[in-house]
Amino acid sequence: MNKNRMRKTGIAIGTFFFLLAVSYLGLAEYYKNVFSYGIWMNHVYCTGKTVEEANRELIGNCFYDGLTLYDDKGNAFWIEAEEIDFSFDFEEALRECFAEQNPYLWISNWFQAKENILEPVISYDEEKLQEILGSIPAFMGKKAEERQVFIQKSDHGYILVDERKGVLNEEKAKEAIRQKMLSLEAELDLKKSGCYEDLSYTARMEEELAKWEKIKEFQECRIVYVFGREQIPVDASVACNFIAVDEDGGFLYDEAGNLLQDNNKIEEFVDSLADEYDTVGKPRQFETTKGDTVLVGGGTYGNRIDREAEKEYLIQAFSGRVAEIHTPQYLQEGWAYGKNDIGGTYIEVDMTEQMMYYYLDGKLQLETPIVTGNTGRRWETPEGVNYVYGKAVNRVLSGPGYASHVNFWMPVKGNIGIHDAPWRSEFGGDIYKTAGSHGCINTPYEAMEKLYGMIRTGTPVVMFYRGN
Repeated sequence: MNKNRMRKTGIAIGTFFFLLAVSYLGLAEYYKNVFSYGIWMNHVYCTGKTVEEANRELIGNCFYDGLTLYDDKGNAFWIEAEEIDFSFDFEEALRECFAEQNPYLWISNWFQAKENILEPVISYDEEKLQEILGSIPAFMGKKAEERQVFIQKSDHGYILVDERKGVLNEEKAKEAIRQKMLSLEAELDLKKSGCYEDLSYTARMEEELAKWEKIKEFQECRIVYVFGREQIPVDASVACNFIAVDEDGGFLYDEAGNLLQDNNKIEEFVDSLADEYDTVGKPRQFETTKGDTVLVGGGTYGNRIDREAEKEYLIQAFSGRVAEIHTPQYLQEGWAYGKNDIGGTYIEVDMTEQMMYYYLDGKLQLETPIVTGNTGRRWETPEGVNYVYGKAVNRVLSGPGYASHVNFWMPVKGNIGIHDAPWRSEFGGDIYKTAGSHGCINTPYEAMEKLYGMIRTGTPVVMFYRGN
């Protein structure tokens, strides 16, 4: 009985090991055509997959959008992977792994899975890549032999155009692009990657560089003219015109080889400044108390530059390389400099409305009706921006057929002035059209007394009609 049990047990054990061996060998035969048990490729489980099946799955897990190029100016250009037929393929690496596996040793992976990191074979259409690069401005520059060094005049003065500085080495750049794409990187800064280089100079180019150093030094001026809130620098855009040139535009030099200074051009510049910033008699846009804007032309008030003194100054200062903020000398000065020279303190005489206003630092201090020149007899008070050039009390104003005593007198232009008019009982309205003054600005006594006490000599007086 025991022998039968032992025999049966032996048969059972033998049968088990036989089936186990058959199963093991069966799997070994199976793994001859697919990847063995416990095989991972780039985090993809490949057990039981053929090389082709594993390749398709690995390719499906790969993605590359393309490469962004940055040139030396920071401009970005996009190379889309799809446009150059960019593709991945793992078949070669997979076949190497498959060739190395022993299907009869598949059991070794039972206890520890095997992870393989594979590099794909990357391919793209080189001609399409070159075509795209050929459309990118960074790759469309001049060839090395075409690049020059020369001096030219611009709105900012003379400048040096050096085409041999920071030149893109196209072959180096293309190789860097290839390496970035093969590494599946998304960006390439051509400048940081050292793809820009300086080319060497010829002897003629060296001469041009030496000439440029003299021009750069000559037109480097640090004189700044000040006109109130406005500043006009005598910078390279101005100083470049001070270089003496011959009829053909060639630079003139002294015996020591230094650039010659054209004083006539300096004088012309001073004249242009005076033409722009002299304000005496020039039309001005003036915002009235009523809120509208009128154009007021003529008058005696304003700034007038001393042209001769300024010409002498600038010739000497520029020659001596003076660096300063300079207020020009004036033959006549207003209360403020610059084109808006009226400022916030002034008398406004609205001859259409027959009203007068006085502003101090932009705040209204006095307003009063007035009577101006008789327009019916063509004695109109003249328009213009004038100024109070004197003050007096108890004056007798006289002219053909009249002599009138006034208590307060402030002349503003010739014999035209602002004064009280004791003989008048009414002011404002249309009186001036038929019974106006001989040209002066008649003002009520109480208003004139106050105004006289507030006004300083030199105060601007803006006098205007509307619609003229």
